[in-house]
Amino acid sequence: MAQSAQLNASILKKVAMALSGIFLITFLALHVSLNFISILSEDVFNEASHFMGYNPLIQYVMQPVLAFGVIFHFVMGFVLTAQNSAARPIAYAKYNGAANASWSSRNMIISGLVILAFLGLHFYDFWFPEVSYKYIAGTAPDATRYYGELVHKFHDPIRTGLYCVSFILLGFHLWHGFASSLQSMGMHNKYSRFLAKVGYGFAVVVPAAFVIIALFHHFNQ
Repeated sequence: MAQSAQLNASILKKVAMALSGIFLITFLALHVSLNFISILSEDVFNEASHFMGYNPLIQYVMQPVLAFGVIFHFVMGFVLTAQNSAARPIAYAKYNGAANASWSSRNMIISGLVILAFLGLHFYDFWFPEVSYKYIAGTAPDATRYYGELVHKFHDPIRTGLYCVSFILLGFHLWHGFASSLQSMGMHNKYSRFLAKVGYGFAVVVPAAFVIIALFHHFNQ
């Protein structure tokens, strides 16, 4: 009975992890779409960013939910990693990881930690200045400032390189994470193979778009 309860708890953790991951994937799709506008039109990017920055629903409902989703996803990742390690207290005598699983699946915790560090840099670059601008300094709204602030962050080649490396590792994380999420939720039907292909495409296109945005603004200053 105790073993069955432990198994059910483990399954629930994996499902919760999968759902939080899919929730964050939808945010990434929105985020990359908004940022890609900066390549196409400075004015439209400013308008969209100003709307997002001052819309009460986004600021006071969706933003806290997003923050909770990010924290929950990473905490569950560490919990499941520790749980898997504890389940195998004795190391295999010989284990060739590359022969049994892809690099992305074997190093999810590494790519996750890099992404977590990247989020810290991203908050430092954009979220903290935004909070200071609106709530601490109480500066009057300026709907034309967003494009200039974005471009300025990609002036430094080291910072731009860090962003690009983080986006590439995000791609590896998504490559395994999306398929793993479908498996955790028990999606083994006629649509699962198609959804897996969509996930692989997402894992390539979205990080590549972020890299293109960073390099575009770095080399066009």
